[in-house]
Amino acid sequence: MKTQWIIALGVLLSLSACSQIDQTMQVSNTLSPTVEPTQIVIMPTQTVQVESPTTVVPTVVATNRQTDSPITLPDGFQIGVYASGLAGPRMMTLGPDGAVYVAERGANRIVRLTDNNKDGEADGIEVVADGLNKPDSLAFYSDGSIYVSEPTKVIRFSAPNSDGVFQDREVVISGLPGGGHATRTLLFSPDFSKLYVAVGSSCNICQESDSRRATIMQYNPDGSNRTIYASGLRNVVGMAFKPGTEELWVSNNGRDNLGDTNPPETVYKIQQDANYGWPTCHAGRIIDPDFGLSDSCNGVQTPQAELAAHMAPLGITFYAGNQFPQDYQGNLYVALHGSWNSTVPAGYKIMRIPINADGSAGQPVDFATGWLRSDGLVWGRPVGLVELPDGSLLVSDDKGGTIFRIYYTGS
Repeated sequence: MKTQWIIALGVLLSLSACSQIDQTMQVSNTLSPTVEPTQIVIMPTQTVQVESPTTVVPTVVATNRQTDSPITLPDGFQIGVYASGLAGPRMMTLGPDGAVYVAERGANRIVRLTDNNKDGEADGIEVVADGLNKPDSLAFYSDGSIYVSEPTKVIRFSAPNSDGVFQDREVVISGLPGGGHATRTLLFSPDFSKLYVAVGSSCNICQESDSRRATIMQYNPDGSNRTIYASGLRNVVGMAFKPGTEELWVSNNGRDNLGDTNPPETVYKIQQDANYGWPTCHAGRIIDPDFGLSDSCNGVQTPQAELAAHMAPLGITFYAGNQFPQDYQGNLYVALHGSWNSTVPAGYKIMRIPINADGSAGQPVDFATGWLRSDGLVWGRPVGLVELPDGSLLVSDDKGGTIFRIYYTGS
């Protein structure tokens, strides 16, 4: 986004007329209190699949727009601004059209980003659904409809018009417990037969009265057949299936007020019906001093990986492309939103977790750092991750309203 189109947008709104902005930026006019028109093609209604990044020959495109402050990456990697001017962008997903769809929580809408001229930057911000309440996560179903989460419900949007704006909306899950940890990450199973919804705890540490709290819920795509898939998970945010498997991996946020180093943040490979310990046991090995007993960790699942306390792991993704070097392929990438009450700030970066030959997780290592500056200033907070078809990696930042693109050019 360039400052010129932002100025032009003000003129556009005052004149209520359509115009082009900078020839590469198309921004929707205001349509109604609920939706805005866009410049996108109609999404197909038949069963569709997103093209796998592994089938695409990577084309490395430099991004000219630089970040506000330096981001440190391994040798050969670069970062640039893919889109800016967003209000609290959270989770992202690829649509069946290959575009990036973003839950813009601060604007209560879903937007679409395309890069039709392949210059490594989004062409514009196109609104496809509006009038939402703090949308946080989104997932495409096999028929091209898109599911969007709010704190207490999940809505399915379908029937896009000629501008690509979804005309039909249907609440498929209602009555989710609100308050507390209120993000509701969505994920379909690889065969689209099940929908998973992460429901965080209502508190920092407590015994919940609602059995759906601190769980991963499983539903049929129509919202029926509700069941608790896994429990004892204080606040799962990131969810991803390991490519080529039915392994569900998640990031989990640990409790506060036990000091700067305990308990660790965790990454789990989920087993159905398993207990992951909260609120009595953390990371499968730490008995909670307030709610735990001597045997509280017996039978509790242990994590695949541990991260430093309070780093707030959010979005995760397995890198399935081949633009990155071999050592970076197949890794699990984790967006760390950053601490809010740690004496020493922690997080505000991207880490990667290598996956061993036996399928277990290796030691987490830093991948992209710098949103927390050396002087203590925080200028960005990573949230969501999505891999583009060319093998580059997008990172959403809900503090700066920016989406970054990380790509590999070689040393």
